[in-house]
Amino acid sequence: MKLKITQVRSTINRIEKQKRTIRALGIRRMQQSVVHEDTPQIRGMIKVVEHLVTVEALDESR
Repeated sequence: MKLKITQVRSTINRIEKQKRTIRALGIRRMQQSVVHEDTPQIRGMIKVVEHLVTVEALDESR
């Protein structure tokens, strides 16, 4: 399964760990979406910034 991760809140005035996690996910600006495989590492990164992003599960048949 793949996950679509979209940044919906700004990283301004956030702690450095959250800013680095957003960058590590490959997100550079607001409203940008990235697609990643659903792995425990990605789930952990999402957990750190769950208040800044939205996550959708993508269908494999696409």
